Amino acid sequence: MKKLYYSAVIYTVLGLLAGIFHRELTKAQDFTAGTQLSVVHTHLLTLGTLFFLIAIALEKVLRLSSGRFFNAFFWTYQAGLVLTTGIMTVHGTMTVLGRTAGPAISGPAGLGHILLTLALVFFFLCLHNRVRPGFTHSAGAERHPLP
Repeated sequence: MKKLYYSAVIYTVLGLLAGIFHRELTKAQDFTAGTQLSVVHTHLLTLGTLFFLIAIALEKVLRLSSGRFFNAFFWTYQAGLVLTTGIMTVHGTMTVLGRTAGPAISGPAGLGHILLTLALVFFFLCLHNRVRPGFTHSAGAERHPLP
């Protein structure tokens, strides 16, 4: 559960810093058009902070981390989210600075999204294995399957 908590904290800090970076860079460059940089903070706060806060609640109730797919989910999700938001930051910064982004940006961005998709498959496998009939969430509680 500590890994989930620290992930939520780190993504909160990164999301807030991304918002400040966007505001200050666009103000310094007198840039008013749209850019991917404007949504990096929302991606970090939603896919990072909010997702991991929800995962903490599910961990508390279902003990997701005891499943065999949990580590695959956790590390694949981390890699996908860092890669995706990192490339968004690079691409958005290049846009603000008046530079064009080429295929070197598109490839890693696609890979980041593929990793996030794979991580969500692992996450749903974790959920499936914890909510299937016959699973009980407390060793000392009466033996009733979850609904």
